[in-house]
Amino acid sequence: MNKNEVIDKIKTYTIPTDRLNEIDSRLHIYINEVLSNPHKHNKYEILAVFRFLDFFKRDDLIFKNKEVKKFIKFYEILKFPSNKGMQSFKLTPIQVFQFANILGFYKKDTDYRLCREALLFVVRKFSKTTSVASLAIYDLLFGDSDAQAYVASNSFAQSKICFDIIKNSIKELDTKFSHFRLNRDIIYNLMPNKTSFVRCLASSADKLDGLNASTVILDEYAQAEDASLRNVLTSSMGVRKNPLTITITTASSKLDTPFSQMLSAYKKVLEREIENDSIFASIFEPDEEDEIGSADTWYKVQPHLGITVNEEFYKNEYQKALMSADDMTEFKCKLLNIFTLPINTIWINQTVIEKNTQHFDFRQLQARPNCMVAVDLSVKDDFSCVCYCLYDSINKRFVFKNFYYIPKQTIENHTNAAMYRQLVADGYLIPCGTDVIDYNQIASDIINNAKYLNILQIGYDAYRSKEFINIIKTAGIKCAVPYSQTYSNFTSPVESFELAAYQDRLKFDDNPLNIYCINNVAIDTDKMENRKPIKKLHNSKIDGAICMLMCLGMFNNYKR
Repeated sequence: MNKNEVIDKIKTYTIPTDRLNEIDSRLHIYINEVLSNPHKHNKYEILAVFRFLDFFKRDDLIFKNKEVKKFIKFYEILKFPSNKGMQSFKLTPIQVFQFANILGFYKKDTDYRLCREALLFVVRKFSKTTSVASLAIYDLLFGDSDAQAYVASNSFAQSKICFDIIKNSIKELDTKFSHFRLNRDIIYNLMPNKTSFVRCLASSADKLDGLNASTVILDEYAQAEDASLRNVLTSSMGVRKNPLTITITTASSKLDTPFSQMLSAYKKVLEREIENDSIFASIFEPDEEDEIGSADTWYKVQPHLGITVNEEFYKNEYQKALMSADDMTEFKCKLLNIFTLPINTIWINQTVIEKNTQHFDFRQLQARPNCMVAVDLSVKDDFSCVCYCLYDSINKRFVFKNFYYIPKQTIENHTNAAMYRQLVADGYLIPCGTDVIDYNQIASDIINNAKYLNILQIGYDAYRSKEFINIIKTAGIKCAVPYSQTYSNFTSPVESFELAAYQDRLKFDDNPLNIYCINNVAIDTDKMENRKPIKKLHNSKIDGAICMLMCLGMFNNYKR
């Protein structure tokens, strides 16, 4: 679903003004602002509003006004550290919306809260840490009598940032320390019939058996190398009626992590591709067409611009970023929420690629050479790619021929529509289907091309290709094999590609999308020194490069 389609949906939504104002007038202000000015908000922010309004309409859910009002009142009594000392704050409209989603919805005729996992993917200076600190305090005071709230992150120092906010707020509530005991990394509730506590944790999941978490705060989760700590904490919540795991983070330069997988899944929840009512996601990032130096983009990613941070700060940081690649990376990551590596990160030098680029048509070949085929399939808003990799045994070279497919409607609705239409006219991009990709057409093209090629295997990502593979198998093609998208599976083809590229043993068809995809690739390395291609930028496309590497991987592992 692209941004224009999301905006078109707005016409179908009626704002329940009275109900929203009954909860809190700020909730109505926020929702009305998003739906009235959708171009000022990113796609996922709008989708979150749609989801909230849809929950209101459902017969199997109820919204408990009192629960939300109680929390808001409590929050606005709390005092938090600030540059003016300890002080209380009024919630902003977006914060009211976030807490309403997290705390308001319940399954009808039960005491079971709907939301069990929440994500605040927001830029620096949003006050995200202060926001979620309040949830731990709330659980400590009003949760189960034996509530266990944990603050965790990649390091003890990072966890302490949120934990110390909690500790300082508790000190303001209990100046005589008669109701709480505060230690370096744990706060105990000493009130009658209470054994609840808040604990600060480091990144290690070792020796954390016997937990019974009720609230888990994961701070700066985009930096996490693995999900072990999160898994240990969330798996301990089984006996809780209303557990809550809340992840707060800003983007990082780590592009293939547990969080990147989580973010992708949560986006699919908002897009209704994955059904999971227990998840709330508040995602602030630019839309694909947004300019990083535009104030409109800054306001889109930072809803507290003018509240906790001023526009002048963004202007100064952007001007600084223009002077240095490292500063630009920092600006994109921390102030725009864009996952990116340094802009000077190069995988294969473009001159090497261009030198080995030539027009190629395998239909003109005299013989049927051995060939591997790889497919990278999209649904609506992205390219689908099919790569044919031939081995030229005479010149000892691999030759790549890529075909790129895209739905006709996507071309027309895209901000780069003119460029896409030109690519179609030049034969570099194939219109395929109307609203969604037509897998039948792609399968038919592969079958027709098999007349000229001896296709040994067709590799595919099992996660995204079920329908396509059913079509292929129905047509009688037996050589389709899943290609797992893991680090270990890409290490060998990445190294083969690099070596062959610099030894003039690779040839590319002259489709400009090939160069575009290769230039967008960065190589990430895991703890075992395995290597995998990832996107340099959040909105870049690497489909063609992925397919090339899959083909090389299949050649490397092929056994007759």
